Amino acid sequence: MRPTPADRTPVYALVGNPNCGKSTLFNALTGLKQKVGNYPGVTVEKKIGKMFSQHGRPIKIIDLPGAYSLAARSPDEAVTRDVLLGRRTDTPQPDRILCIVDASNLERNLYLLHQILDLGRPVIVVLNMMDLAARAGITVSVAQLEKALGVPVIACEAVNGRGVLELKLAMSRTESPLARHSWDVPAAIAPAVAELQASLAQHDARSPLVARAEALLLLTDFDTVRVAGSTPLSAPTAELLRAWKMRWENDGTDWAGTLVGSRYEAIAAICAKVVRQTGTVGPSVSDKVDAVVVHPVWGWLTFAAVMTVMFLSIFTLAEYPMNLIDGATAALADAVKGAMPVGDLRNLIADGAIGGVGGIVIFLPQILILFFFIGLLENTGYMARAAFIMDRLMSKVGLNGKSFIPLLGSYACAIPGIMATRTIEDPKDRLVTILVAPLMSCSARLPVYLLLIAALLPNEAVPVTTKVGIMLLMYALGTIGAFGFAWLFKRTLLKGEPPLMIMELPPYRLPRVRDVALQMVERGSVFIKRAGTIILGISIVLWFLSTYPKHPDPFATPTEQTAHSFAGQAGHVIEPVIKPLGFDWRIGIGLITSFAAREVFVSSMGVVFGVAGSDEDTAPLRDALKGATWPDGAPVFTPLVCFTLMIFYVFAMQCMATVAVVKRETNSWRWPLFQIVYMTGTAWVLSFLVYQGGRALGF
Repeated sequence: MRPTPADRTPVYALVGNPNCGKSTLFNALTGLKQKVGNYPGVTVEKKIGKMFSQHGRPIKIIDLPGAYSLAARSPDEAVTRDVLLGRRTDTPQPDRILCIVDASNLERNLYLLHQILDLGRPVIVVLNMMDLAARAGITVSVAQLEKALGVPVIACEAVNGRGVLELKLAMSRTESPLARHSWDVPAAIAPAVAELQASLAQHDARSPLVARAEALLLLTDFDTVRVAGSTPLSAPTAELLRAWKMRWENDGTDWAGTLVGSRYEAIAAICAKVVRQTGTVGPSVSDKVDAVVVHPVWGWLTFAAVMTVMFLSIFTLAEYPMNLIDGATAALADAVKGAMPVGDLRNLIADGAIGGVGGIVIFLPQILILFFFIGLLENTGYMARAAFIMDRLMSKVGLNGKSFIPLLGSYACAIPGIMATRTIEDPKDRLVTILVAPLMSCSARLPVYLLLIAALLPNEAVPVTTKVGIMLLMYALGTIGAFGFAWLFKRTLLKGEPPLMIMELPPYRLPRVRDVALQMVERGSVFIKRAGTIILGISIVLWFLSTYPKHPDPFATPTEQTAHSFAGQAGHVIEPVIKPLGFDWRIGIGLITSFAAREVFVSSMGVVFGVAGSDEDTAPLRDALKGATWPDGAPVFTPLVCFTLMIFYVFAMQCMATVAVVKRETNSWRWPLFQIVYMTGTAWVLSFLVYQGGRALGF
């Protein structure tokens, strides 16, 4: 038994295969808000939470990325491996390990557990998804499994909360039993394991059991250091490993295959004792649904229908709350104007702060609906099916369906989409996916599209299906652009063969309303926080830049004042560059401020045109755009210009937060700078072709 000192908080590492219910269990134990999904790799970073034992003692839990093996094949698996082995300087080695295994697929899950037991640390096994196992006609003897492994085993159904109390009781024990786990290393490999174990203990400061476990991993892990922050092997250990591998290569010994095969033999022996198939079970509900959902024809139609319903909901369901928000914003601005004397301070508060932020917050209902659908798709298990049906198309551009999961997530926001690329094993495929992810139309573009569609189709009698069609076209153009550039990069900068996709399709489950709601609240709060900080700050700065210096003529029109201001001067500087696209200096101001965040374009236009909001949707700002003219009296925001501007926003790289994340994920400024150049250059060229081509055709 290993006690944890009474004056120190015990630290549990939460590990398991993807789709084993690990994130759901983490939520149940800690109550923290965290994204929950069914497709591999949704938890791409370690998460730290806290729970209290039955005695009131705090317990820290580190939720590590999902992994099939400690012999890492991707960066997220490498993080899990390095934390458990104590290789990371930023994360202390956990005292105890909580390993989640899927009872309906025990043999596959036991491979990771088998490696973890080698570490000789206190382990609690959570036998999750017992309900799915029962439905599949599988019975697992908890008592026999506990006896075979020598560690506590808790039967659990995390999604229903069953077994969570028993797990908390097991975690609350002051002392935890060490694993009584042993298996015979093949004779041909045993001398190398012993020598590596001794070297790791002597030169790498590993404890004896951890040294043995790491020695076994070094013989099956093709890359001993996969991520930044991982402590490399000492020179003597690395040289010893190289010498043994060279010796085996010379005599034809398949050392990795021998070790893996021996481990699976030990696992098969355990499963033969504890698993019973209680009867013949026909096709499951998931199998029957998949016959339609992943069908070569019906699958695509299902995907198109899901996307259409999502965008139709964005336009229809959000209308009433949007009107309420817009009315409240206008009333607040009017109240400020009524309570304060005329002057710059009143204008700053009413038009700069309230008008700028209100012009963005009005789109919160539509963004919440978008995240509701994305959360629904993840929680039901459909997201993995979308990746499956996209695999054939993705292979045409040199990627596989796994790359589509981060791309699909980028519809909500490119930042988590880029972070989710850590599940992609091939470094070139991962980099290509990062480079094209911002082309997927994220939720920040949504306010821009909605405003420009309102200006493009100002008639209230326009069918909602027409607006949905234009919105779908913008999303389709971004998707086609992402695939096109992925194809180009895989054949030029980052050449490589398209990898095969091996992906587990999780069973369908009813979504947990609580998890979907938490995700909506979390994403909505991020949006509100941005509106209350970045966008508020930009709106105030932009108000100042568009108000000063004052025009010498006290009777100058608002347009003349804006043109004379600092913002107007900046807009006039870039106007020669954007005029061939049909954009004037006022649009130029919006393009400049959009580099902070794309949705700032809407509040920028509100400030530039002096529109603080109204009681009916975006009608005042829409009307202001429609009334804007060139010096010769020609309208600026013609239907052609609105359409061209949407094209520009589809392809332009205008989000500094995304640039920062790309820099962090690639550990270089080379790729984010390349991203800015190629995306913004593409946006300019395509917008030029659309605008000039449209004019030539008489639009």
